Amino acid sequence: MSRKVKWLENAVFYEIYPQSFKDTDGDGIGNICGITEKLPYIKELGCNALWLNPCFDSPFGDAGYDVSDYYKVAPRYGTNDDIVRLFEEAHSLDMHVLLDLVPGHTSWKHPWFLESMKAEKNEYTDRYIWTDSIWESPEGYGSLRGISDRDGSCLVNFFTHQPALNYGFFKPDRPWQQAMDSEGALASRKAMKDVMAYWLSKGCDGFRVDMAGSLVKNDEESKGTIALWQDIRNFLDESFPEAVLVSEWGEPDKSIEGGFHMDFLLHFGPSHYNDLFRCEKPFFGGEGDASEFVARYMDSYTKAVGRGFLCIPSGNHDMDRLSRTISGDKAKMAFAFLLSMPGAPFIYYGDEIGMRYVEDLISVEGGYGRTGSRSPMQWDDSVNAGFSDADAERLYIPQDPDPNRPNVKAMMQDEGSLLNEVRKLIAVRRANNALNNAGGIEFISDGAAGKPLVYYRSGDEGEKIMVALNPGCEDVKLEFSEKPGEVIYCLGGEPLFSDGQCMIRRESAFFVKLTAAEVKP
Repeated sequence: MSRKVKWLENAVFYEIYPQSFKDTDGDGIGNICGITEKLPYIKELGCNALWLNPCFDSPFGDAGYDVSDYYKVAPRYGTNDDIVRLFEEAHSLDMHVLLDLVPGHTSWKHPWFLESMKAEKNEYTDRYIWTDSIWESPEGYGSLRGISDRDGSCLVNFFTHQPALNYGFFKPDRPWQQAMDSEGALASRKAMKDVMAYWLSKGCDGFRVDMAGSLVKNDEESKGTIALWQDIRNFLDESFPEAVLVSEWGEPDKSIEGGFHMDFLLHFGPSHYNDLFRCEKPFFGGEGDASEFVARYMDSYTKAVGRGFLCIPSGNHDMDRLSRTISGDKAKMAFAFLLSMPGAPFIYYGDEIGMRYVEDLISVEGGYGRTGSRSPMQWDDSVNAGFSDADAERLYIPQDPDPNRPNVKAMMQDEGSLLNEVRKLIAVRRANNALNNAGGIEFISDGAAGKPLVYYRSGDEGEKIMVALNPGCEDVKLEFSEKPGEVIYCLGGEPLFSDGQCMIRRESAFFVKLTAAEVKP
């Protein structure tokens, strides 16, 4: 890790999709004041850090990931003063806030891009990536063509309305491809440093960085992108040394070398993350196989350990809801896994109450198939589940129509609810040094078909805890060379210890403290 930030060692994050969390002004869209109002709930849950999805001004063609002004909170969410108050209130509760930074592209309505489209050369001509001729499209990328008097095609990163900012090409191979040290590429880099400095000076604690590994083009080994982020980290270390960076990259050997504190385990690519939660037969559904996940995880963990954190989310705004494939006690077991692994856990709003994926919704603001995972938070059994006083047809996204949809109020009152299980698990995590974010891990059983997932967690105070998760329908025996100690967490029935053996009951989980015990699967 480029610079250790103490609070990260015990951070448990709560991801908030601002437009769907809490509406306090009756327009059907969540806002910053609503987030501030619900800070005590998040604190009581056990989370002490927030990740806010983009809240900057935007035409919202991609739910805010198409920024039109990096320095202004979108008016539908409130004002810059509102978010400064959120920072202050969070800090008063010993909580921290990360904003979502989108450095790779802007909206096509951003003033920078409107200037870049002009035929006459100006300060922003090279802020984006343009070919020299309208007849040439950037190979391997989508592009905007024929939209202005400027000759050339402009590279886009994702949707058509998201032109890519120019950070240079690691290996330019066309006349229009600028080097990383070109004037335009360096201007983009400085502009993003200025944005980061502005919000850090307002009280933000850092950033989750969207598509962090994609900035420099023609960079197959990411050497240029790593160097770019190292430069940004050096800038932050000089002026904002406590600023936290979390990357959407999925390659911790690269992101952490670039100066990020944490990297996400992504749901796409080779991570096998979906083997656990989101596939036809997920491991935590009781019939799956976690072994390929374990192999890939340990490869990534080994590259990150001692330098930064590899984080596993319950879900996010781009995934199906966890409850679409896992519910009931199986969801509790999934959280027992998420909240006993190294790295900072991330809980997507509503996952803690088992909010459902809302099927067959028309796309809202570029959500498409993701829209069903972005429905309004369900706080209670009042109008619109306590999310908003607006008429139902004005809600940002329609709510789960099931009259028995889960809500916070009901689950708070139910001792056996998923919400209270999550609270319990976070409390156990905090109370045991070996379970904190920086603790070590060693897998004893890799969760191959028919086997449990079993691993040691170890702390810097000599503490060792065994975590055993058996979502399958058969009891499984483990052999111990010594009798284990205190069981600190149990789900689905107490484990049976006798004659150097442990019987892990089917559909059960437990955490047990160890002394010098050795375990054989």
